[in-house]
Amino acid sequence: MKLVCLGLNHETAPVEVRECFALSEAGLDRETEMLLSAPEITEGVVLSTCNRTEYYAVVNGDGVNGLEDWVCEQRGFAGSRNGVFYHHESREAAEHLCRVASGMNSMVLGETEIFGQVKKAYQRSLNRGATKGILNKLFQRAFGVGKKVRTNTKIQEGATSVAGASVELAEKVFGQLKGSSVMVIGAGEMSRKTAQALQSRGATSVMVTNRSFDKAVDLAAEIKGRAVPFAGWEEELTHLDVVIAATGAPHFVVKPGHVEAVRRKRKFRPLIMIDIAVPRDIDPKVGEIEEVYLYDIDTLQEMADQARKRRQEQLLVCEEIIREEIDKAHLPGTETSLKPDSSSIDP
Repeated sequence: MKLVCLGLNHETAPVEVRECFALSEAGLDRETEMLLSAPEITEGVVLSTCNRTEYYAVVNGDGVNGLEDWVCEQRGFAGSRNGVFYHHESREAAEHLCRVASGMNSMVLGETEIFGQVKKAYQRSLNRGATKGILNKLFQRAFGVGKKVRTNTKIQEGATSVAGASVELAEKVFGQLKGSSVMVIGAGEMSRKTAQALQSRGATSVMVTNRSFDKAVDLAAEIKGRAVPFAGWEEELTHLDVVIAATGAPHFVVKPGHVEAVRRKRKFRPLIMIDIAVPRDIDPKVGEIEEVYLYDIDTLQEMADQARKRRQEQLLVCEEIIREEIDKAHLPGTETSLKPDSSSIDP
């Protein structure tokens, strides 16, 4: 018997290919059942998220190559497989699962959501009797590794994107963003990402303004916000907490006079202004107003780069934890094989 892992993710496959292999909740149950119906597969767990689809199985015979053929046949995929899938066997498969559960293999390094998604995938297979001694012990070990990595390392420390850095700065000023009001000036990709990041941390009122009102309407609909005509955005400053500026204008869009005109109405409350445009949208003199906190894209990028460097350094610590834990568990590919373990998830 051999432990194998077959998968594709955001690094190996574009979204149009990932969509072909993505599975719904009901689809995961069917896929697991059909996977176990193959005579050469004795145990199996299927994981499907927006960024990855992975199959963990204990197999006899052709191993991971046969599994890839089976998966493509199930999905009716006839496109090129060149570079789309990754294959791991024995110890490599075990190490890969530990990296996934620890957030080391995610689009955002150190993200925590994947831990719960892996647990849910395992629980589904466990409930259906699709896991036995080998996968039970493997997934239990991976959950322990995931907890240890997050407890003993700083892999999650600091935002690694401009959007994340924007949220981090805003939270330093307000403490929390629950109930805060945000305006996005501009309707491009950076505006969308930053607005979504702020919403994910509790911002509840998001407005979008753009010279092309149709684009403002489209982005507002996507992030469940409200479109504001460009001619009237200054009036909204009275009650805003955060302003994100990311237009393609060749000149300053936000000037000191815009803020000075509403300071008394705002009762001099703090105002975060995030300028992610090049050329800049916000006159640097705006930042000289006492209650205004102005950050440009260079500041945000520097924060993200520093956080990314710190997290990359922590990866070495994480890899050592994984090696030590797999050695302790005697996973496939080490000196001894996996031995059956209890089939339950630790609380």
